[in-house]
Amino acid sequence: MKKNPLTIIVSLVLALIFVMVLFVFQVRQSEVAVVTRFGKPVKTYTQPGFKFKLPPGIETVYKLDQRIQNFEDTFSEGYTADGNNLMSSVYVGWRIADAQAFFPKFKNGSVKEAERNLRDIVISAKTAVVGSHPLSDFVNAHDQNLKFDAIEQEIRALVQEKAAANNSGIQIEYLGIKRLGLPESVTESVFALMTADRQKLAGQYNEEGAAEARKIRSAADREAAQQISIAEGEARRIRGEGDAAAARVYPVFEQAPELAKFLLDLEALEAALKERSILIFDSRTAPFNLLTESLTNSVSR
Repeated sequence: MKKNPLTIIVSLVLALIFVMVLFVFQVRQSEVAVVTRFGKPVKTYTQPGFKFKLPPGIETVYKLDQRIQNFEDTFSEGYTADGNNLMSSVYVGWRIADAQAFFPKFKNGSVKEAERNLRDIVISAKTAVVGSHPLSDFVNAHDQNLKFDAIEQEIRALVQEKAAANNSGIQIEYLGIKRLGLPESVTESVFALMTADRQKLAGQYNEEGAAEARKIRSAADREAAQQISIAEGEARRIRGEGDAAAARVYPVFEQAPELAKFLLDLEALEAALKERSILIFDSRTAPFNLLTESLTNSVSR
C-alpha cells in the first residue's frame, strides 16, 4: 500500500519537532542556562542561540535571568561609632556572575531565595559599617566632611566579600545609601550641634572681617600720615620761598613804602578781578579804594 507523500512529510516534520524538543533548547540574550545531568550541574551557557542536550531524565535545562536585579533593604536602625541611633536603607543592584555556583546554592537557581539571602548579608554589612563611623560622617553642616561615597564603597566591598565567601556566584554591581533618618531625640541634638557649629563659623568669619578691617584702617592711617607729612613739607618749602622773596623785596619797599602799598593793593585787585564777577565792597577798604580813587582822579581832571 502506497503512502501519501503529504503524510510522509507531516510525519517527518513531527519527528523533527519531537527530536528538537528532546535534544535542542534555546538560550535568549537575557538568560544564562544551566544543564544538570542526573541533578548535578554540568554545563553553563551564557551566549544566546540554540544548544544541544540529552533527553529529559538524563539532562535538564534551567534558565536563569542574568540581567541586573535590584532591591532596597528595610529602613532599619543602627548605632554609629559615637553611640547615636541612625536609621538607614540602601539600594542594591546584583546579577548572577557564576550560574554553576549560583544554581546549587539556591534551590533550582531561585532568584527570590538568592535575594532573601543577599538582603540579610546587606543588613549585616550596613550595620557593621554604620557602627564604625561617627554621626558627623552622615550628618554635617559642611558638605566636604560628609563621607557617603566612602561608606557606600565599604558596605559594597563587605557585601561582595561575604557573598564570595558563601560561593553564591553573585556579583554586586552597585550599592548606595537611599534614605537616612534620625529619631526625634537625636534630631534635636544634631540641630543643636549644627547651630553651634554655624555660630562658631560665623564668629570665625566676624573675627576675620574685623582683622581685615583693622589691616585696612592701619594701611589708610599710614597713607594719610605719609600724605600729611608730604603736604607739610611742601608748605614749609613754599613758606620758606615766600620768606626769602619777602626778605629780598623788603629793603626796596622800605625805601618807598607808599609805592609798595600801592603795588600790593593793585596786585590784590587784579587777582580779585581775574574772573567775571559781581563785587559788593566798601570803597574805603583796600584794595578796592583804588577804584574810587581812580574815578575821583578822572572826574577832577
